[in-house]
Amino acid sequence: MARVGRLAGALLAETQGEFFLVGDLKEPCDWASAGFEPPVQTPAVGTPFVRLQPVRAVEVPTPLLVLEVEGEPLAALLHERLVIHRNASVSERLWRLVTQGEAEPRTDARWLGQMPAAVWNVVRDGVLKCS
Repeated sequence: MARVGRLAGALLAETQGEFFLVGDLKEPCDWASAGFEPPVQTPAVGTPFVRLQPVRAVEVPTPLLVLEVEGEPLAALLHERLVIHRNASVSERLWRLVTQGEAEPRTDARWLGQMPAAVWNVVRDGVLKCS
């Protein structure tokens, strides 16, 4: 099972022992404290995700999502489902929708990977248009 949490406003995904940063950072990141080598580049418009190299054992911070999708397909799915494409930022509204707005340590989000893209896009558009 893959785990997804937040790191400096972006998404941190751990899948099969690999780590991906999805979405642009919203605040400076102390890479050493987070347990990673600084990446050559961070996600931005046109670069949906980057692979991170851990320098020590890393735990995905809570609250976190648990998904069945693994590897690069997970990073791509997270970008498509939770990132605002025009600015590469993670949508706080979509994150709260998936985590149900609760600070539970773990949220079963397997449904996010199983939901057809066309259905999610209707939900996504509705959430992003709300004020």
